[in-house]
Amino acid sequence: MCEQVTPTQRELEILKILWDRDAATVRQVYEIMRQRSPIVQNTVQAFLRTMEEKGLVTHELRGRAFVYRPMLQQKQTARQLVGRLLDRVYDGAMDQLVDGLLSIRRPTEEELQRLEMLINQAKNKPDP
Repeated sequence: MCEQVTPTQRELEILKILWDRDAATVRQVYEIMRQRSPIVQNTVQAFLRTMEEKGLVTHELRGRAFVYRPMLQQKQTARQLVGRLLDRVYDGAMDQLVDGLLSIRRPTEEELQRLEMLINQAKNKPDP
């Protein structure tokens, strides 16, 4: 079920907070989010409840606080979103996707080295 649900922009914002912290209470998520944009704690709580219904997060009760954890891993979610972008915007043309990414900003030297390593690994990977 989780793989078919695409998080909204706001849900991704919440997931990023949970990925960074591994788990967080409604209050902790709210405190981080309100520094970035105006939001009230009840809205954060409503988002987390909806996200739990979608299978994006789960919670456990610690004392009187609900502690939320992401059900999706960051890498898994990124693959899903990039895959959809690749199919919908670039009709599966990976080179066009990479060209689009490179036109946004220049990669750091470390990123370029990592990209070269990934390309070499892809060249040496046997066909499925």
